[in-house]
Amino acid sequence: MPKKQSFAEAFEELETITEWFETQNVDLDEGVKKFERGLELAKFLKEKLADVENTVMTLKKKFTEI
Repeated sequence: MPKKQSFAEAFEELETITEWFETQNVDLDEGVKKFERGLELAKFLKEKLADVENTVMTLKKKFTEI
């Protein structure tokens, strides 16, 4: 991912790409580029969610031991 994005920014960009596919007469070359970018964004979002989930699990474990 070329620039550092927040979760919200990445999600918004992915939504924009999804809307483009739903509303445009898709140009094949541009469609492939947008599809690839969408996959990159989905991977980033999935990894970010996994990080947050791990943090929450760690915090829960920490505070249940008190």
